[in-house]
Amino acid sequence: MKATELRAKSADELNKELIELLKAQFSLRMQHATQQLGNTSQIGKVRRDIARVRTILREKAGQQ
Repeated sequence: MKATELRAKSADELNKELIELLKAQFSLRMQHATQQLGNTSQIGKVRRDIARVRTILREKAGQQ
């Protein structure tokens, strides 16, 4: 997911995206804890996506 794609979305869409990413992060953490996750780099990618979404939300809040 790219920052330019996120900037094109509205705040409501970004909040929905953030909720989905947080659910995905929880799921990956549970899979990792139960030794079911094969590709552990996915956790880091989701964390970075969460940070991107939160940053864009913060930018949009500052513009208003």
